[in-house]
Amino acid sequence: MSELDDKWSEMLEQATARARTDGRAHVADYLHLKSVNDAIRVAGVRWLVDSLIQIASELDGIAIERVEPHSFKHDGTNVVGTMLKIRQGVRCLTVEAGWPRTPGDGFMRRGALAVARVVHFGMPRNNAELSLVRAENGIVWVFRDQSGDVSPFDGDQLQSHFNIFL
Repeated sequence: MSELDDKWSEMLEQATARARTDGRAHVADYLHLKSVNDAIRVAGVRWLVDSLIQIASELDGIAIERVEPHSFKHDGTNVVGTMLKIRQGVRCLTVEAGWPRTPGDGFMRRGALAVARVVHFGMPRNNAELSLVRAENGIVWVFRDQSGDVSPFDGDQLQSHFNIFL
């Protein structure tokens, strides 16, 4: 987590404690929920980015660039998070992942906690839009295809995207 994220977490904890002390349990409950959701978001984005770094770092001649903080647009929402670029020659695989941080950034659609975009330079048919969502078996990344069908996105799918990149 960045220094700004650490400070934000500290401020949320202080605001939650103040709300409880002032008898505003509903505000404290909301702030607690936000804190829990943010921790889930951080873990989900970290898994996605760290997993791709691990896959890429096993090969020679691969350049890895990480940009944090990074902003991008998704469904009209300003998303703040991480961008990872994996390069080999002219080939480039980019992953952007994050969530809106302020009310002015917009909101997540379809119950997503975070979103990610996997972009294959020069091969747009292979791109993917992901959502981090609650499911029966926990929190999972899912891929929504063009017909609207949803399927889980796990390490195997991430490896598949890396294989397309190669």
